[in-house]
Amino acid sequence: MIRLASGVLLAAVALAAIVLLEASALRLVALLVAALATRELLAVAGGPGTSPTAPLAYVYTLGVCWAASLPEPRLDVIAAGGLAVLGADVLVRARPLGTAAVGVASGLYIGFPLGALVAVHALAGHEAVILLVATVVISDSTQYYTGRLLGRHALAPAISPKKTIEGAAGGLVAGTALMAGAGPLVLPFVGRAELALAGAVVVLLGICGDLFESRLKRLAGLKDSSGLIPGHGGVLDRIDALLFAVPAFFLFVQRWL
Repeated sequence: MIRLASGVLLAAVALAAIVLLEASALRLVALLVAALATRELLAVAGGPGTSPTAPLAYVYTLGVCWAASLPEPRLDVIAAGGLAVLGADVLVRARPLGTAAVGVASGLYIGFPLGALVAVHALAGHEAVILLVATVVISDSTQYYTGRLLGRHALAPAISPKKTIEGAAGGLVAGTALMAGAGPLVLPFVGRAELALAGAVVVLLGICGDLFESRLKRLAGLKDSSGLIPGHGGVLDRIDALLFAVPAFFLFVQRWL
């Protein structure tokens, strides 16, 4: 019951933000989500002495989120900031390169996709954001139920034993169909074949994003990225598929505008 209630509330808040907020206000929401997700990623990455300098990771991730949220992402700011974070952690804090890279990874893994989601909103309107989110959500739900009904072959047993090839196939069909069917209402200048391809790419990247975060948690010995959302885990647990799917969808929308 708690999981259902928190899930409905979370979905309602997210939908209201996407529909009611302008891009500038939505950017602030993205920055807040990025900060919460960065906190979880740093916890997953390791404890004191094994993780990068937290303030640098936060500043870089939020900076990347802002730079990516512009209709024309400031890639120069993103690249220069990443080098600055690496330099500060290695030269000043004497962190190993692998540890220092976590701060940069946070910006690219969390900040860029969340910023790109705001950019999609600014370029194509809230309908395009809802189309993307709906494709990921419908695909994820279909994967779960198809896997329970028909699943026989594990997709990635070492990472997520409950995920099956049959479930992934069901999610791929459902997500592709949704993008191809509803896409013309949102992006009327794009053909159905192109939308179907975009839907398939979004679903496949979403699956990769889910497995990526599952691997991070497994390596850290954690079930959830945090307990922030009752019954659902943390922020990363809720947006893991989107983080991989958003950049590709942004490039797709930008290509057709």
